[in-house]
Amino acid sequence: MTIYIALLRGINVGGHNIIKMADLKSLLEELGLKKVKTYIQSGNVLFESNEKPEKLTQLLEDEIAKKFGFPVPVVLRTAEGFERIIRTCPFPTESLKEEESIQVAFLAGQPSQEGVQQLGSIQSNQDEFKIEGKDVYLYLRQSIRTSKLAQQLPKLGVPATVRNWKTVVKLDSLAKAFKE
Repeated sequence: MTIYIALLRGINVGGHNIIKMADLKSLLEELGLKKVKTYIQSGNVLFESNEKPEKLTQLLEDEIAKKFGFPVPVVLRTAEGFERIIRTCPFPTESLKEEESIQVAFLAGQPSQEGVQQLGSIQSNQDEFKIEGKDVYLYLRQSIRTSKLAQQLPKLGVPATVRNWKTVVKLDSLAKAFKE
């Protein structure tokens, strides 16, 4: 069985698109997914399945919309994908200053070349990014809320959901615990 991490975009933010994690967990178990575990309210779910990622993504998006009444983009990664993300992070994760952060934008597909060029054109001494496949590492020197770079992620032309480094590391740790 493959260990998957589903990242739901735009739920439980500012009182909108509310989904209780217990309800989400129940739905995924009803769909036949195994060992379902949620992590914090921002829409992180770990589970095991033998299904292909494309089929799972579509199933999750369809069933979540049906059950909760609004569309929710779902980005899926494997446990091995999370290990790779951590192993290949191009930015310093151990020596961040108080206002600095590392974020990872998980893309639902390959970014357009035009979008990558547009994103690159706004890179400044404030923020940096590096794209590895369908993952964008963001090194932000101030809040993500005020980052011009983070605000421009839609220019990549594919749905994205962002998680901070602490969450990425925790999800990797939870995925490793599935193997034990």
